[in-house]
Amino acid sequence: METIPILNLANEIDELWEEITSAIQDVLRTGTFIMGKNVQAFEQEAAEYLGVKHAISLNSGTDALVLGLIAAGVGPGDEVITTSFTFFATAEAISHVKAKPVFVDIDPLTMNIDPSQIESVITKNTKAIIPVHLFGQAADMGKILEISAKYDLKVIEDVAQAFGGKYLGANLGTIGDIGCYSFFPSKNLGAYGDGGLLTTNDDGIAEVVRMLRVHGSRKKYYNELIGYNSRLDEMQAAILRVKLPYLDEWNKKRQSVAGYYNEMLQHVHGVSSPFKAPYADHVYHQYTVRIAEGRRDYVHQALKEQGIGTMVYYPTPVHKLPVYAHLRYDLPQTSRASEEVISLPIWPQIKRDTLETVVATLNTILQSTYV
Repeated sequence: METIPILNLANEIDELWEEITSAIQDVLRTGTFIMGKNVQAFEQEAAEYLGVKHAISLNSGTDALVLGLIAAGVGPGDEVITTSFTFFATAEAISHVKAKPVFVDIDPLTMNIDPSQIESVITKNTKAIIPVHLFGQAADMGKILEISAKYDLKVIEDVAQAFGGKYLGANLGTIGDIGCYSFFPSKNLGAYGDGGLLTTNDDGIAEVVRMLRVHGSRKKYYNELIGYNSRLDEMQAAILRVKLPYLDEWNKKRQSVAGYYNEMLQHVHGVSSPFKAPYADHVYHQYTVRIAEGRRDYVHQALKEQGIGTMVYYPTPVHKLPVYAHLRYDLPQTSRASEEVISLPIWPQIKRDTLETVVATLNTILQSTYV
């Protein structure tokens, strides 16, 4: 049984208990649970926070990707370049719109998509690029935007793990044509259920997405597109409105936690702390280290036996999953990362002594592997 989980939301819930319960009670009293005042207010507040023209709430981050691709004009026969070192939903969304995901390898330092490999896979069918801001760190958007401008490609940012993160001071999700966010409960800004958001400064894209989320209609019972039922519910919007003003403080605390880990892990042999790119304001959705020489799985299991929760994101890269294995990609840096990464416990309110316990236990386990 875990004594130190990888994530503990109890501190957050205790901290916000009165505000959260009051917001939930207010929704219950209104009797409006779909597309009410909290949804409208949250969209406005999120747009103001991010500095973007349109923020459109949806049912999930996956839906944001799917609807974003459709609104960007991506469809059957098109190709979309992305990373294989990500959650399955990134590629899944491309396949859902009957386009083809084209995978390129990662930068071994940032573990984000390697821009230097993008141009070589562009074809006449390429329509878009989806960079993923993995673990809370920005992909190299400057280089990606240079390529997209040269070939007239849409850029759809997958910001599921990086709400509040920045690239050279610009909020992630506002740099490309479209930003897609997830409010899964474990995220830096998480709901207490599913939820998602799409951002854009393009009026046309925004109009299409707003139609798609309500069955392709601008007005009820008058459907112009084949759409979806993809609405953020009022209860989750109310909860997110409570939490959004705390996000910057929480992200700073995550950065402090990462700083503590970095300091302590300098003295631990066999583990590499996460690299922080100079252009990135990393918000550490995960604190992900690398353990080489085939020791990762042993360390993962040994930490579990000592009551310390960790996760491996991602043990099987997307290009090796059964649904895409037939494409036969060779992505050596992606494959290597999938064999070495492990994410350690992190949340804004985690205590210093808890971090010390994690590092001391990790150190003891690693030392035993070198005997």
